Amino acid sequence: MPTIALILSAAVALVATATLTATAHAASLAVELACASDYYAYCSKYDSDSQAARSCMDRNGSKLSHRCVNALVRAGEVSKSEVKRRAEGPSR
Repeated sequence: MPTIALILSAAVALVATATLTATAHAASLAVELACASDYYAYCSKYDSDSQAARSCMDRNGSKLSHRCVNALVRAGEVSKSEVKRRAEGPSR
């Protein structure tokens, strides 16, 4: 018979997983909403959940709207330093 400590540990793990999943979904939904027009403008020939779409959006990074870029930064998909580096252009 499982002990109370084991049951509590399982319950905590389940709640933590559900919380992380909900947070990740909320972040991805925010990115989807903020980047929808960019996706349709540059990458709609790829399935939106595919690696090809991610690569396409990355290749078109300099063309993405501020709204999309800000959502990507907030979601942790890209760093502020990467955005700054790309905005400064190629290094010489």
